Amino acid sequence: MSATIILGAQWGDEGKGRVVDVFAKDADAVVRYQGGNNAGHTIMVGEQKLALSLIPSGIMHPGCIPVIASGTVIDPKVLIGELDMAIEKNLEPDRVRVSSNAHVIMPYHRKLDAVKERYLGKNRIGTTKKGIGPAYTDKYDRSGIRIQDLFDPGIFKDKVVTALEEKNRVLPRVYNTLPMDADEIVDEYLGYARRLEPHVADTSLLIWEILEREGSVVFEGAQGTLLDVDHGTYPFVTSSNPTAGGALVGSGIGPKAVDEIVGVAKAYISRVGTGPFPTELHDEIGDMMIELGGEYGTVTGRRRRCGWLDLVALRYAVRVNTFTRLFITKLDILSAFDTIKVAVGYRANGEEHHHFPRQQGVLYHCEPIYREFPGWKTDISEVRHYADLPRDAHRYLEFIAEETGVPIGWVSVGPERDQMLDGELVDAV
Repeated sequence: MSATIILGAQWGDEGKGRVVDVFAKDADAVVRYQGGNNAGHTIMVGEQKLALSLIPSGIMHPGCIPVIASGTVIDPKVLIGELDMAIEKNLEPDRVRVSSNAHVIMPYHRKLDAVKERYLGKNRIGTTKKGIGPAYTDKYDRSGIRIQDLFDPGIFKDKVVTALEEKNRVLPRVYNTLPMDADEIVDEYLGYARRLEPHVADTSLLIWEILEREGSVVFEGAQGTLLDVDHGTYPFVTSSNPTAGGALVGSGIGPKAVDEIVGVAKAYISRVGTGPFPTELHDEIGDMMIELGGEYGTVTGRRRRCGWLDLVALRYAVRVNTFTRLFITKLDILSAFDTIKVAVGYRANGEEHHHFPRQQGVLYHCEPIYREFPGWKTDISEVRHYADLPRDAHRYLEFIAEETGVPIGWVSVGPERDQMLDGELVDAV
């Protein structure tokens, strides 16, 4: 068996899509195991740019099966739009497989998401308003609708009617908005069912059969560790588990099947939406990171917040995921700076914290304890071998490996597929 989990080690937007694309060229399947179309990744292949929010990046590789597993929530209209885009780009979307157990994002989920965020005002979470949270709420309330329900019109209609009995009491009375019509929703979604039916499968069985015949499977997380609903900076998190444990639950495989867990981290750090961010920069350096790094959301276009690398957070991600190797992205962006800082701890209320604080409130008021490194101030985008990086870049990467205890296996120095260095670059000390 060969199973590799690839997930974000920060607040998402680490460049996971590009990393998965690197691994997918040798994979029999790439599996998206959680989240919905609130997450996106952009893949650059020559002049071709593909922005995806549901279909795994394995779609770029002939012979690789892109799988959307049971831990995801799916907006059928969005998925069909991506399938159509794949047809236009001659990417053979017939390969895509969707779990019959995945839950469906309904129109009332999107509406509830939007009106609740508006109602919360300054206390809003900062969701994408795409219905992800309400869909997961119904899932765990055991009142959700699954992909398989779309293929039994009677059951599907009964479930929509039952759901709207509750939602249509809440929408007008609590949020002062119009109720929704069950028949319109049923007609719309049964139309989606006809298009999706050829793609629906028992994806847990499909994955197991590939692993049993010694095939290779890559598991792709959306968002990042610090947005995990259980282990992230709650409540400013996503509604699912991007962490390594979520890959097992969301895909329907056991832990003994996994060989490697790759943590993807930017050479700096970013965050989109609200929530604590100890190393956030509100100056021209932060603005430069945003512009040089193209730090705008793939799905929303929202401007990301940027700051220096936070090793307290990265060590925490190592602990909750048990990473076997790190993939460091966007090292080239730091070439612009004379001095590079790394947070090695926090200081708050006269105390130092070198582990993620037990009380999240500390993150709002702490002062980062920085270690400074000289910048290398030279273009590294053409470098393809670790030995050819500037010595100051070596020192920076070696410090990350030493502090996290995890070897660095890959470093990207640009957005293109070939702009990377690989092969056990930096051993952990």
